[in-house]
Amino acid sequence: MEATSNSLLHRARFILAILFIGLATGLGYFPAQSDFGFIAGLFIPLFFLYVFISKEAGSKAQVMFWVGVGILVRFILLFAFPNLSDDIYRFIWDGRLIVEGANPFEQLPGYYLRAENSLPGLDQALYDELNSPDYFTIYPPVAQTVFAGAVSISGDSFYLSSVAMKVFLLACEIGAIMFILRILQHLSLPMKNVLWYALNPLIIIEVMGNLHFEGAMVFFFLMSFYFLLRSKLGIAAFAMGLSIASKLLPLMFLPSLLNRLGFKKLFLYGLLTGATVVLLFLPLVSETFINNFANSLDLYFRKFEFNASIFYAIRAIGEPLLGWNPIQFVGPIFSLLSVAYIGIETFFRKNQSIENWMTTTLFIFTFYLCFALTIHPWYLSLPIVMCLFTPYRYPILWSGLIMMTYVNYAGTEYEENLWVVLIEYLAVFGFMIWEFRRYRPWGK
Repeated sequence: MEATSNSLLHRARFILAILFIGLATGLGYFPAQSDFGFIAGLFIPLFFLYVFISKEAGSKAQVMFWVGVGILVRFILLFAFPNLSDDIYRFIWDGRLIVEGANPFEQLPGYYLRAENSLPGLDQALYDELNSPDYFTIYPPVAQTVFAGAVSISGDSFYLSSVAMKVFLLACEIGAIMFILRILQHLSLPMKNVLWYALNPLIIIEVMGNLHFEGAMVFFFLMSFYFLLRSKLGIAAFAMGLSIASKLLPLMFLPSLLNRLGFKKLFLYGLLTGATVVLLFLPLVSETFINNFANSLDLYFRKFEFNASIFYAIRAIGEPLLGWNPIQFVGPIFSLLSVAYIGIETFFRKNQSIENWMTTTLFIFTFYLCFALTIHPWYLSLPIVMCLFTPYRYPILWSGLIMMTYVNYAGTEYEENLWVVLIEYLAVFGFMIWEFRRYRPWGK
């Protein structure tokens, strides 16, 4: 049966490639965020096609053919405006602030609508497109640098700003795929594993379609892992600093290197990583920045909720009993639980080596997501890439199911569909438990 499927994949590769490109292109260009039927109608067959190709591709020539298809799709989506996300407008707002010499972390957007504080390009029309105008920006310096560079060369055009930002992410995506291939070779893992990332519809749509900077974080994270494998600590630390300065999340993985590098090497690695992060943040740092950035993070853990799993179960029980949403207290407690689990993985995991570090980071990030209050589809970028170097594939299933949360935008007003959330997590947790029982990550 496997040989038949492989033969079919080979004989029909051009037809399947055209179908794959057509579905991904349609998803990236045409539906609006509220067009859930359109989104699901394109995404579901695209996802099943992706799984079929990724499982059945065998030879090196087949794998490289489909890697080429994945890169081609990304290039096509370079010119698609991100219709499924409105984050682009905050990117442009922040970029225009930097170009005008203002610190995007200093003031709320409404400050610049006052006549005495007005700056070119920061007008009511752009302000009305912002999805969180009452909150300070949370985008780290690598992203801010790209925002500023994009708007400085694109003038007043939202579309050209989008394309300019996507050029950077396209380079990151191609680089990520190349690093995945090198790491797989180094670890003597099947080359075909690269397809789980190169063809993943969530990655293609959320990074290249919707312009999420997880693509940059993943690229620099993979670069760091690759050079750690080659014992090139300085380059690895610099790359990790860039990853953290793209998105802060990789910070949580540093302690788990303790038993893999030893205290002295980890201290040096941490010092160089920290120096990179500090140098990148330095142009933006002020007392106001520190306060506003800290407040934004605090609000993230205490106020926002989307597609949560364990928290929704606690809220369903606690809210009727208390008469109010327990998020104010539960959020910080969940953060402490994540810190505790990082400690467990750092000090109690057996057989720690650089080669199996991705398994540890996958478990750490999975634990974090299980207790997170907000999980947007693009948050799965890291676990998707991490699982390629492990036997686990639950992030792949998750990446298919989480896209169904776009149903929340289908009405005239945003409303979260908890049935979709329930189905998503029953399936993901069920498959996760099955894989844990099969591969016994904590021993027999």
